[in-house]
Amino acid sequence: MFLGIDLGTSGVKAVLIDAAHRVLGTGHAGLTVQSPVAGWSEQDPAAWIRATKAAIGDLDHGLDQVQGIGLSGQMHGAVCLDRDDQLLRPAILWNDGRARDEAAQLDADPQFHAITGNLVFAGFTAPKLLWMRRHEPNLFERVARVLLPKDYLRLWLTGDAISDMSDASGTSWFDPAARDWSDPLLAATGLSRSHMPALAEGSDVAGQLRADIAQELGLPAGIPVAGGAGDNAATAIGAGITGPGPGLVSLGTSGVIFAATDRFLPAPETAIHAFCHALPGSWHQMGVILSAAACLDWWAGINGRSAGELVAELDPVATAPGAVAFWPYLSGERTPLNDPAQRAGFTGLSGQATRQDMTRAVMEGVALALAENMAALREAGGGAQSLIAMGGGARSDLWLSMLAQATGVPVLRPAGAETGAGFGAARLGLMAATGAGPEDLGQPRIAARFDPDTTQQAAWSDALSRLREQRA
Repeated sequence: MFLGIDLGTSGVKAVLIDAAHRVLGTGHAGLTVQSPVAGWSEQDPAAWIRATKAAIGDLDHGLDQVQGIGLSGQMHGAVCLDRDDQLLRPAILWNDGRARDEAAQLDADPQFHAITGNLVFAGFTAPKLLWMRRHEPNLFERVARVLLPKDYLRLWLTGDAISDMSDASGTSWFDPAARDWSDPLLAATGLSRSHMPALAEGSDVAGQLRADIAQELGLPAGIPVAGGAGDNAATAIGAGITGPGPGLVSLGTSGVIFAATDRFLPAPETAIHAFCHALPGSWHQMGVILSAAACLDWWAGINGRSAGELVAELDPVATAPGAVAFWPYLSGERTPLNDPAQRAGFTGLSGQATRQDMTRAVMEGVALALAENMAALREAGGGAQSLIAMGGGARSDLWLSMLAQATGVPVLRPAGAETGAGFGAARLGLMAATGAGPEDLGQPRIAARFDPDTTQQAAWSDALSRLREQRA
């Protein structure tokens, strides 16, 4: 058996699988986020350890048969340790906004685009340390090591400070083409390679479970812990996305288009994330919209209904976009413009507009924004031949059909829940323990397929053009 541990922002999930990749059990323990100042987002890493113990404790059988562990987790967070590996402060998370000025400073330095292939976002790790250097200089001087969240769990489990290529790619200190830390970028924030963990591929062995921790958790001592992955790369491994071909679309609070590539394809001017994948010799592109299912939840709240109730009022067939349109930028826009000042809104309203028209417009607007992400990936040389749909919004047949029309590729809904980040982490643990390769993973069983209707393509293309014009 093989154990995956996924450290999310709201909780830790443990997933137990067998050698045939069948899910045997899951466990979960919740986490809370602290915001001591408006715009800040922090967590105590000690809470991650407690939650991991609780999540593994939910698994009531098979732990003594586990042969490997994989890790996945929230990306970009800064866990700062002193020379004795003691925490210096709460971890600063991916959705913390305090380092906006520092991110702008680093992004204006041409070497960051040239080396990382990405914009420097305030949520990335490097600007957080530059913020500490300016605002917490006494703590900054004591920083001996900076770890990403899941790698703090690895330090506890194994005693080793190691990260993987996919997670390291989101720090703004990493060269994805070389799959290594960048000394010039580290120096730009007052750090050096000595502050960074060692590196391993996500499917490689990156430490062994310590005997004392093994005894506490009921696991065999000395079993390998895989390099693991950042959450989106791990989710892709769970869905069997290991190279060019099928991609991933996530309709969660935010929206993501993820496509694996066989080479590094940066396009920072489009705000695409171009990172290493969790497998050797593999990279990925990722486009992000900050509000996806969150838009429908917002609209449902305005109406005093649930999102499901509003969708149930609609004709379940995806048609050409209606006269009422919605631009889904409740929290600004990431890909392709990286403009936090963009805002949402309805256009095309008349006295005849109904709530159903507006609900459909909200869903169509999200689909069009994700289609624009797909177009950005294609323009950068990537893209996907089909999309495996994940997230709460993927339960809606209508929304997935809209996505197929907007993107022009089939959208597939997998059966069951065995495609999340925790499942992908368990698969990486299996690979590290057994030597299995990407070809051994396979893709999930598909429960439903939504194909684009060629007769609607022109109407959806026109609607995307209108979105861009109205936004401009």
